[in-house]
Amino acid sequence: MSSAAPFNRAATRRNFLRLTAMAAAAGCILRLPGSALAEAPHLRYGVQLFMVRAQAPADLAGVLRTIHQIGFTEIELYPIVYNHTAAELRQMVQDSGLRCPAAHFNYDGLESRVDFARQLGVKFMVCPMVPFSQWNSLDGFREAAKLFNRVGAQCRDAGMELCFHNHCYEFKPMEGSTGFATLMRETDPALLKLELDIYWLVQGGQDPAAMMRAHAQRVRLLHLKDRTPGAPTGYAVDSSAIHITEMGKGSIAWPQLFAQAKALGVRYAFLDEDVTPGPVFDSMRQSFAYLQSLHA
Repeated sequence: MSSAAPFNRAATRRNFLRLTAMAAAAGCILRLPGSALAEAPHLRYGVQLFMVRAQAPADLAGVLRTIHQIGFTEIELYPIVYNHTAAELRQMVQDSGLRCPAAHFNYDGLESRVDFARQLGVKFMVCPMVPFSQWNSLDGFREAAKLFNRVGAQCRDAGMELCFHNHCYEFKPMEGSTGFATLMRETDPALLKLELDIYWLVQGGQDPAAMMRAHAQRVRLLHLKDRTPGAPTGYAVDSSAIHITEMGKGSIAWPQLFAQAKALGVRYAFLDEDVTPGPVFDSMRQSFAYLQSLHA
């Protein structure tokens, strides 16, 4: 694993805002027949607010309106906007014409945020990352599993489900296993579900289709961003792991994965381009156009 500083989703990640814009590379996408995509209701596409972390704090209402104008119907909240009350956030989302089925909450203080999530009215409370200090031992992931079981039970009692959002660090081999395998083994499937970030699965050398098959009872949400063809894989979560491009311009076979996810009952998929090759709303429009083309 690289010794570079970790990719910390708990902060604003100012370092990523300084990354050089990446050129989009053309890729070949295998397509399923339209009938295969029509076997289940369409996924409801949304945006994870981390994607617009530079814009949302200054004008959240305007950002939400723009996301809706582009054509997305859902939003997934992120801690950068939790300076607003739950009631204020619900009203802003409603006024924008969007819906908010899910929200991210940092690992630290996760238990204390269950009631806030309930007040938001979300279906899914998502933890986006285990603290960096716990990445390099299975005991660190066992500690996280204990927390997720506790918070998962609290979410269940509040009418929600707790989800864990993967990156690639969880798949680093250690002690004869991996952090991800430890989380899955040590948590109750009824209490911890999954938000699978397809890009980060591939970055960590994983097969997203196999992952969905292996954890079919847990998969609830998807995160979307495409990956430049031929990019190296690894377990570091830093600038060396950023090979992101707009949907449909990379190497990930989205039609097959979407058909599989819908067959599992997944209904929400959120665009989350951590770094965009160009202006963020331009990338968002391009990705939305590709998603729409799958249902044409």
